Amino acid sequence: MEHKDINILLVEDDEVDVMNVRRAFKRNSIQNPLYVASNGIEALEMLRGQSEAKPMPAKRRLILLDLNMPRMGGIEFLHQLRADTDLRMTPVIVLTTSNQDKDRVEAYHLNVAGYILKPVTFSNFAETMATLNRYWSLCELP
Repeated sequence: MEHKDINILLVEDDEVDVMNVRRAFKRNSIQNPLYVASNGIEALEMLRGQSEAKPMPAKRRLILLDLNMPRMGGIEFLHQLRADTDLRMTPVIVLTTSNQDKDRVEAYHLNVAGYILKPVTFSNFAETMATLNRYWSLCELP
């Protein structure tokens, strides 16, 4: 079976959480390219090729999305993403501390592939990333 990289965009404003994702990738030998945006505006610019940051390939994308961010939060980002004909099919997994039913319901109404609460310990966080890696390795992304 041929291994194809999945380009992962982490939309996260908390540097500690970004560091935890990087550490979890390293611990689990996850080799997929990781791009980071600190808010929804920056993420949309990266996805649309309008960012001065390292360009993100237009194919085989997956978004890990925090909900609570400055400038443009996760739910607003999802509304914008789903309204964009070029981006609307991009799979999104919410990775957040928000355990509010209204956030979960709205995220699923905006067609997220999953809603995961951020684990408190790094060990559990790394295990969650390993599980996600197994999942997206099985997915057939365009």
